[in-house]
Amino acid sequence: MARGETLVGLDVGTTTVRVLVGQHPSEPGEKPQILGVSAEPSSGMHRGVVTDVEEMIQSLSTALDGAERMAGVPIDRAVVSIGGAHLDSLNSRGVIAVSRADGEISEEDVGRVIAAAQAVSLPSNREIIHVIPQHFIVDGQGGITDPRGMTGVRLEVDAHIIEGSSPFIKNLTKCVYQAGVTITELVFAPLAAARAVLSKRQKELGVALLDLGGGTTNLAVYEETRLVHTATIPVGGMHITNDIAIGLRSSIDVAEKIKVEFGSALPETVKKSQEINLRNVSPTEENVSVSRHHVSDIIEARLSEIFSLVSRQLRAIDRGGLLPAGIVLTGGGAR
Repeated sequence: MARGETLVGLDVGTTTVRVLVGQHPSEPGEKPQILGVSAEPSSGMHRGVVTDVEEMIQSLSTALDGAERMAGVPIDRAVVSIGGAHLDSLNSRGVIAVSRADGEISEEDVGRVIAAAQAVSLPSNREIIHVIPQHFIVDGQGGITDPRGMTGVRLEVDAHIIEGSSPFIKNLTKCVYQAGVTITELVFAPLAAARAVLSKRQKELGVALLDLGGGTTNLAVYEETRLVHTATIPVGGMHITNDIAIGLRSSIDVAEKIKVEFGSALPETVKKSQEINLRNVSPTEENVSVSRHHVSDIIEARLSEIFSLVSRQLRAIDRGGLLPAGIVLTGGGAR
């Protein structure tokens, strides 16, 4: 990216559309400058999948207009995050022979071996979003992060592939294009979050990033600075809201307010005598009081389910209890 260039990030979530406009520093060592931000409620999406194109376009347009007014620059292109239960991942290995007669590994060789790794069999309605090299192997010597300039005969790469449903991806890109924005890159949401919140030391030790979204929970596991596993769990913050609405027999909007203003994931820290008057939350509700402790029980139950599903994912890759840097929580649900 050129110095002084404007860069836009567009995060299209189940509950919120967020836009961030930044400017690349003009001098080395300077930090990027944030020009504008915008966050608007998301409509027309369920569990990371577009369910109503017109509503989604309207949500995108409103968020983009707000960011444009704050930043004072037009937005015509953006890096767009993608999530959803339709995304899946797998590990693959690519193998090639080094092309040069003197055995020196070139940029072209690296490109060819990554292309070989992504030659996996997928159904016709699936497509690859990312091919992320984990490490390279030169003549049997593994753990190499950048083989360019090294000498060898055989080059291999272990890569992590993230793929998704082509129709769902096309629906999202169509909405963004019709909102007047060209997509420069699609990025799996937890990878973008990991760049923002994880330190190099955490990635070296071993860490799991848990992105608690509205419709889904995304997991990314790093070890020795390598991405070793990703997963999307089809349970998120909206499920907690729905549970509260059912438990209290209230509307979704009231349940969301109660979750944000009075919610706790630890019932033992909430006194059983504490009450929430629904009329104070919304004038349309009945003048009745509910136990804040009961609300915390509901939240704890759903979060316990989410964390048990995460634990199952970690055990499946033999990382259960074996990540020294632990788990880092991010996303709206972490609030």
